Amino acid sequence: MITDKRLFFTGAGLLVSFTLVFILIFSPVFNGQNGLEYLDDLYNSISKGSAYYVPKLKEDAAKVRGKAVSLNLTLENPVLAGQVEAMFVKSGAAVTRSESDLIVKGDLGAILDNCLADTDAMYRNQGQSVAEKYGIHEKRVLYNWWTAAKLMDKDLKRQKLFQEAKLVTTVKKKGLETSYNYYTIEPRKISDKWGIVMFSLIFYVIYTLWYGFAIMYLFEGWGLQLEH
Repeated sequence: MITDKRLFFTGAGLLVSFTLVFILIFSPVFNGQNGLEYLDDLYNSISKGSAYYVPKLKEDAAKVRGKAVSLNLTLENPVLAGQVEAMFVKSGAAVTRSESDLIVKGDLGAILDNCLADTDAMYRNQGQSVAEKYGIHEKRVLYNWWTAAKLMDKDLKRQKLFQEAKLVTTVKKKGLETSYNYYTIEPRKISDKWGIVMFSLIFYVIYTLWYGFAIMYLFEGWGLQLEH
């Protein structure tokens, strides 16, 4: 039974309008996307724009140019080993392969330079050039580099080359993982979309309160109250 019609119908009106806006948000009216998809793409592009670490990684890699290393790497299978072998050869390293096992001898700086060149191309969404370079899918190239970097880190630590291992891990995390995860997303600066960003954040707060007040007024209109 309704005890306060003003509060009840205020709550009902808020709930109806909340529902209409909810339907609008999930309608493909934002360039063919719904509101969540549009904002998800927007925030992904903004976060990508602030996650470009390749120049700094290249500076760090330059410090180990001329550093000769010998690496013993065991891949999951011969096919993967063959693909990784080709990548090290492109880096100027000498590689001996036996089934899934690789013995890599080369310049650590040159290996990382080649890895970061592929990483940079993928960050810039120039995957076709990476695919043509090795004859496999561009994302597979970055995955192979990631796998190789993980094994390199382990073997360098075994040799007590801890600084070199740390650098390889940094390239893996800040370079390879970033480029892989953000591939095909166009980077943007938040300053270019600050109006939409501010609107979305303010709207989120208002929309949450909107629903809360709608439910509160409905219950109070029904005469329901919280008591201690």
